[in-house]
Amino acid sequence: MPSFVVNLPALLRDALEREATRVKDSPSNVVAAAIGQYLGTPAHTVFQVSTSGALVAGVYAGVVSVRTLLNHGDFGLGTFANLDGEMVVLDGLAYQVQGTGRVSVADREARAPFAVVTRFTPDTDTTIEAVHSFEELTHQCDELRKSSNIFYAFRLDGRFKVVRARAVNPSEGEARLVDTAKAQSEFTFSEVEGTLVGIWSPAFSSAFSVPGYHFHFLSDDRRQGGHLLDCISAGDLRLQCESMTDFHLVLPETASFLNADLSNDPAAELAYAEQAH
Repeated sequence: MPSFVVNLPALLRDALEREATRVKDSPSNVVAAAIGQYLGTPAHTVFQVSTSGALVAGVYAGVVSVRTLLNHGDFGLGTFANLDGEMVVLDGLAYQVQGTGRVSVADREARAPFAVVTRFTPDTDTTIEAVHSFEELTHQCDELRKSSNIFYAFRLDGRFKVVRARAVNPSEGEARLVDTAKAQSEFTFSEVEGTLVGIWSPAFSSAFSVPGYHFHFLSDDRRQGGHLLDCISAGDLRLQCESMTDFHLVLPETASFLNADLSNDPAAELAYAEQAH
């Protein structure tokens, strides 16, 4: 992360130290938050469109354009209108991984019914040893989480022996997510270099987000990708992590969302839909 030397008047320096003590954070993070607010580009912010509960209930109409999403983040994941594939947002571009296996840069006017993005500004940049399963991957990520009550973004880059991924296929009508998941396309990639784009959400967010880890994969050649089911790395991985304490939720105003019954707990159906079938 770039560093700058700034000369502060004593009055501001003392106020900064008091604020850092009050919020129990570093002066650097306090300054970054203040500058982000002043410039209208807040760091460590989650920008989410719609809720996981709405997705589970079959509310798939696109409500926000890719263009709008990229105005709020350069890193994240989601899906497209009518569940036309998986969305991977990486390095300021949004990619669409369709059920056919085709990967393409998404049209900026394409719309999303659900997405989570952030302006990726990692707090940690480290290297981890090879992982041999999705479970082992999450354990390695757990080591960098200092709390279970805030959100995190994870980026892992390296070479993988095996990546198992899936992509949803366009839905007919308003079928529930568990039904559409039964017809998802699943892929296995071997000896591939690429990036895992991940969001971790706390348990209390299950009513509106995807609790726990949610990863999408994109190969370096941008020809393979999807929602991650499992992986085995071929060696060490570069792991970057960002803690996120500001959450911005945008709720749709479409008739399908406003009239949907979202009173049920979506956790069980969401967990089923996230798995291989």
